[in-house]
Amino acid sequence: MTEIALPLVGGCLCGACRYELSAAPFLVYVCHCKDCQRQSGSAFGMSMPAPRPALRVTLGEPARYERVMPSGRTSVTRFCGQCATRLFAEASDSVVVLRPGTLDDASWVEPAAQGWSAGAHAWACIDGIPSHPRNPESYGAIARAWQAQGIRFR
Repeated sequence: MTEIALPLVGGCLCGACRYELSAAPFLVYVCHCKDCQRQSGSAFGMSMPAPRPALRVTLGEPARYERVMPSGRTSVTRFCGQCATRLFAEASDSVVVLRPGTLDDASWVEPAAQGWSAGAHAWACIDGIPSHPRNPESYGAIARAWQAQGIRFR
């Protein structure tokens, strides 16, 4: 079992924006959709949904980028206005989606699943975790699988 101390802390590349998360995240997953590829400038994006009330920006004021998704939902992404590091997305009033690569210590981060694998680069899928061609039907099952990996937050 791996124990991780709360709060989780992180920030942008240049140090102008910092945050802390005082509650355990719900899960970690990888997304291979074209939007995540473009936003990350890489083969996929990593996401770590967590309780929005538990996130506190401790330094700086992240800039805001808002767009309407194909589903009609509005997506709000927060990033450093100086170095452009994507920090988190405001998914709803109750959920924030952190970019786990911005954590000061991401050594424990391991995704439980990958979505939109139908759009993945052939070499980019991660062996050994469930793969969903599009969005998973239920993130609840993925969260339970992630929590069963033996990571405990204290």
